[in-house]
Amino acid sequence: MDDNKQKYRDLCEIEKIIPIFSKDWWLDAVCGDDNWDVVIIEKDGEIVASWPFYIKKSGFNVIAMPRLTQAMGIWISYPNGQKYTKRLAYEKKIFTDLIGRLPQVDMFSQNFHYSITNWLPLYWSGFQQATRYTYVIEDITDLVKVYNNFQSNIKTDIKKAQRTVNCYFDSDIDKFFNTNRLTFERQRMQMPYDIKFLKRLDAACSKRECRKIFYAQDEQGRIHAAIYIIWDEQSAYYLMGGGHPELRSSGATSLLLWKAIQFAATVTKKFDFEGSMIEPVERFFRAFGAVQKPYFSISKANRKMRVCQAVRDLGKALLKG
Repeated sequence: MDDNKQKYRDLCEIEKIIPIFSKDWWLDAVCGDDNWDVVIIEKDGEIVASWPFYIKKSGFNVIAMPRLTQAMGIWISYPNGQKYTKRLAYEKKIFTDLIGRLPQVDMFSQNFHYSITNWLPLYWSGFQQATRYTYVIEDITDLVKVYNNFQSNIKTDIKKAQRTVNCYFDSDIDKFFNTNRLTFERQRMQMPYDIKFLKRLDAACSKRECRKIFYAQDEQGRIHAAIYIIWDEQSAYYLMGGGHPELRSSGATSLLLWKAIQFAATVTKKFDFEGSMIEPVERFFRAFGAVQKPYFSISKANRKMRVCQAVRDLGKALLKG
């Protein structure tokens, strides 16, 4: 599929509506150049649909989500003026064709961008779906309106933090990683990436000038919080964050997100909080006046994988018992 990959790279250069998480350079950074591929459909020498995917190296043949990648999925170029009923029929044809071009794997698991609202052709082809949610401020051009939509607790946090910390930009990725790590340590969770991975991704984003790192620091030099955002033509995304576990009540994260939204308004149209399915995090993001956006988590496993999963689940149950 090398020829397909080069064609897809060319497409990503000209098609601005393809989300950042599906761009070729992003996939190079988070997957490695040799660990992702793409299936495409062409008509009259032009690509009308594409579906990139990450090939995870394991004991099984698996298509999965790369680290720090919210969503991928199918991109379609629709005919101009297409009616809704024709659009659905067109989607069915495109989806079915793309599915037939995917490599045979033991397990497929991929999150689709929330702009994809029709998964029926996948259902008819034996795929399963679970609904997940992100939260998005749809229009960040009117910042007064955006701020007025914040709930009172967010406004209180912002005002409190303004009396305590100073906010600034800094491109030092090691400093961000150390702050980001504190949040995982507080929750006794293993970090899903290391500094080498993060530096590779940061270098790719920095080269394309589509990332910003925000810090909140007090007069004693203590970093209260840090957040990392990225953006494309359509939206900014809250990719990562972290903070000092003993300084969480300062309101610094709320202030940084407000600063990030203000900055994002100068480079794009929307602000995507990237989740979350975790109840306290969902409540926090919702308080910024963001709109709930459902997106599809699509999966399919062959018989061999289903048997292995059943044995694994049984083993866990026996250990608990």
